[in-house]
Amino acid sequence: MSGTPLSLIVEVKARHDEARDIATFELADPHGRPLPAFSAGAHVDVQIKPGLIRQYSLCNHPEERDRYLIGVLRDPTSRGGSVAMHEEIQVGDLIQISAPKNHFPLEHAKRTLLFAGGIGVTPILCMAERLAHTDADFEMHYCTRAAERTAFLERIRQGTFAERVHFHFDDGEPEQKLDLEPLVGTPDPGTQIYICGPKGFIDFVLATCKAHGWASHQLHTEYFAGAVADTSDDGSFEVKIASSGASFTVPADKTVHQVLAENGIEIMVSCEQGVCGTCLTRVLEGEPDHRDLYLDDDEHAANDQFTPCCSRAKSKVLVLDL
Repeated sequence: MSGTPLSLIVEVKARHDEARDIATFELADPHGRPLPAFSAGAHVDVQIKPGLIRQYSLCNHPEERDRYLIGVLRDPTSRGGSVAMHEEIQVGDLIQISAPKNHFPLEHAKRTLLFAGGIGVTPILCMAERLAHTDADFEMHYCTRAAERTAFLERIRQGTFAERVHFHFDDGEPEQKLDLEPLVGTPDPGTQIYICGPKGFIDFVLATCKAHGWASHQLHTEYFAGAVADTSDDGSFEVKIASSGASFTVPADKTVHQVLAENGIEIMVSCEQGVCGTCLTRVLEGEPDHRDLYLDDDEHAANDQFTPCCSRAKSKVLVLDL
């Protein structure tokens, strides 16, 4: 986790159970000072305990400066961060976080479609708050397994934009299930689409939009977990540092980031799964084997940057702009 800038100390002011297995944590400056500003779609890195850093989207109104609100799903199959947040972080604790970062920014559009799956509602809800505040034209679709697993259900139903939000429950009646065809069946050049949630949900909405001809610049996604990569054919390759000419071998069982860190070359990392973009590094020569979910198809095809936390090389050598 070396290199991640955790520049803020915040106090856990409150914790609330929002739905089954979902809790929110309210973070504020211990001395009551304003927190750094953030925009809709932003997240912060949270050090849950030494060596364990995770990213959580901010889900309060983006004009609030007195607090950050994050929502955390307790997922026993995760890599330990969500369980630790639920079981170990208490009201009154002081924790380290980064300043807000936004790899999922809300763009100006004539119309905006928001799709949230499960805990993916956190950045989407912040976007809805912002769009409602600016009286923009938008519609939000929120898919969950059941009403009792739906975070912020009452907050949304009692909010100022409730009529623009459509809930879709897996255990509900067939007529309330998400039907994408009437929503994305005809591409509209003035509309931007934002999707966040589990990989399967994102891939389904994304594939449907692309099949109907939506342009890639209109489709915006944020994944919470990396794809499961097939590592059976992984071999070794070389990475060369452009500034010094130093070259290092990356074996099959290590990442580029790990090898560089072992040799005193620090790259800022956070998620270590290729979803947050923190470690994005320019590639001057060679062809990366992209395994991230952060860059889009066009950016992958350009092969001029990659994520050293998880991506590898198709060529024998990668020359990095370091």
